[in-house]
Amino acid sequence: MKFYTKVKVRYSETDQMGVVYHGNYAQYFEIGRTEWLRSLGITYKNMEKTGIMLPVISLNSKFKKSALYDDDLTIVTYLKKKPSVKIEFDYEIINQHNEIICLGNTVLAFINMDTKKPMRCPEYILEKIPEIL
Repeated sequence: MKFYTKVKVRYSETDQMGVVYHGNYAQYFEIGRTEWLRSLGITYKNMEKTGIMLPVISLNSKFKKSALYDDDLTIVTYLKKKPSVKIEFDYEIINQHNEIICLGNTVLAFINMDTKKPMRCPEYILEKIPEIL
């Protein structure tokens, strides 16, 4: 399942040349990921209420072209495989000219907030995923 999220590059995300600072791509990935989860009826807020954290344990980016101030970007988010203790996403960030700006990947771990130890993906999340894989 591909999930599409639109964002407009804000001035604060750019350097003096009007180019998006590379560190902002992690935020774009987060926007894509959280909106992908929200589309399934899952939010970080509700996960945390049930004692689950989902920290990023790996993040990779491959920059293809510069994104510029005021560009309209589309964040394409894919679930890489069915989650277990980890959940992995791939991303494509595309500009308004349909050019790939950046490719990315994140891996997150399900962590029990009380024990601070890894745990398996909650069943209520797994129940929603077979419909899309």
